[in-house]
Amino acid sequence: MKPWLQLVLLTCICLFWQTEAEFFTSIGQMTDLIYAEKDLVQSLKEYIRAEESKLSQIKSWAEKMDVLTSKSASDPEGYLAHPVNAYKLVKRLNTDWLELENLVLQDTTNGFIANLTIQRQFFPTEEDETGAAKALMRLQDTYKLDPETLSRGNLPVGDCFGMGKTAYNDGDYYHTVLWMEQALKQHDEGEDTTVSKVEILDYLSYAVFQFGDLHRATELTRRLISLDSTHERAGSNLRYFEKLLEKEREDKSLNKTVAPTEPVVQGGAYERPLDYLPERDIYEALCRGEGVKMTPRRQKRLFCRYHDGNRNPHLLIAPFKEEDEWDSPHIVRYYDVMSDEEIEKIKQLAKPRLARATVRDPKTGVLTVASYRVSKSSWLEEDDDPVVAKVNRRMQQITGLTVKTAELLQVANYGMGGQYEPHFDFSRKDEPDAFKRLGTGNRVATFLNYMSDVEAGGATVFPDFGAAIWPKKGTAVFWYNLFRSGEGDYRTRHAACPVLVGCKWVSNKWFHERGNEFLRPCGRTEVD
Repeated sequence: MKPWLQLVLLTCICLFWQTEAEFFTSIGQMTDLIYAEKDLVQSLKEYIRAEESKLSQIKSWAEKMDVLTSKSASDPEGYLAHPVNAYKLVKRLNTDWLELENLVLQDTTNGFIANLTIQRQFFPTEEDETGAAKALMRLQDTYKLDPETLSRGNLPVGDCFGMGKTAYNDGDYYHTVLWMEQALKQHDEGEDTTVSKVEILDYLSYAVFQFGDLHRATELTRRLISLDSTHERAGSNLRYFEKLLEKEREDKSLNKTVAPTEPVVQGGAYERPLDYLPERDIYEALCRGEGVKMTPRRQKRLFCRYHDGNRNPHLLIAPFKEEDEWDSPHIVRYYDVMSDEEIEKIKQLAKPRLARATVRDPKTGVLTVASYRVSKSSWLEEDDDPVVAKVNRRMQQITGLTVKTAELLQVANYGMGGQYEPHFDFSRKDEPDAFKRLGTGNRVATFLNYMSDVEAGGATVFPDFGAAIWPKKGTAVFWYNLFRSGEGDYRTRHAACPVLVGCKWVSNKWFHERGNEFLRPCGRTEVD
């Protein structure tokens, strides 16, 4: 590859990847890695063709010289008696062999190595690999997928071991056990791998011990030592485990109360530890489509209608189809809100600006990244393109709320296992300064556009009252976050479920109080 071409390529790539990496947080940006890898494969094939051409020339030369030297060596004096043969021998040794040497020393790797060096600067990082592994574990937990099911998607022993190691390094012994057991199972079945059973058993035995399963930890450690009797850590662990077991037997013989060494087991696996999210089980059940509290009484209160924005002149001729998704709090879905052309344009505008999605720190009001929100987002202004202004006006016409005090149009793309765990869109009493910098009051309502269908997962769920709303391209859902009093409706705590299969694109508009003071819902209604 010529130096000037390398410079042009590097400049183009730098312009294209102007945002930070974190590829795992956006499927939209991960698709670009497909094309980068395809380009590397083409470059590698060009290198192979060049190398094969070079070897072909060398082979041809060797065959030619083999015939010639066999003839000359059979009768050296007779061969050199002919002056032309003598001349050609001198010429070959002085010139031709030198040319062959140059051919052999010719470096055909330059183009491939140059391309690889340039592309490598924009490869996923260790953080991406860790994030991708955690995403698989999140999908595994949310949708109740066992490691064997996931590994059927072509996860060999080495990958299963890598998943377990990532969990181990994060202090997550629950997933360490699950993935190391799967790695051991595939290893025992004879799968080819560079990972040894000793390595797997080393991690697995210690993780099992962390769950208090002393008997199994001892058993696994003994198996490890039977494979490698010189393993110092395993030997030390075994002596420690056996000492604990001996003490347990002594305490039992003396009828002393001893701490149980048998762990809590669910369905043949160790119990998943509790975490910081109190409604975790409800949230994940809703993501799987379970536990939705749609009673017959409630169903009768849900209707479909044409919506003209309270006789908005722009919608009288072409009203929007409106469907009730939930009665209290009232959540509605609008159909055909965005056309395919508008969606593609919005995605095109947003993609180069995508950055790790942030949340507002309740204490400082400053935006920061959080592990419970895995996506990338960008903010579009009306000056960016006429389509942005057009979509903003449409949301204003549908809701009757002014966009003058609303936040910019936020576009989000969810990555591997992309999610946003249960959260409130409005600021609570204990975080009064969350939107102080904006100077437009609290978030009165949320308008959420679905810009893609999702093959599996990706629902918007409300754990408080058990609703699950599934993405449909071109539709939008809308709800109020505040009562007329300005008090927050805590029932609207919601979440974006992890995307299991597919690519999820959404855009949303948060309407604020200023200019919309008299447009909040009148009160709170409870329905069975």
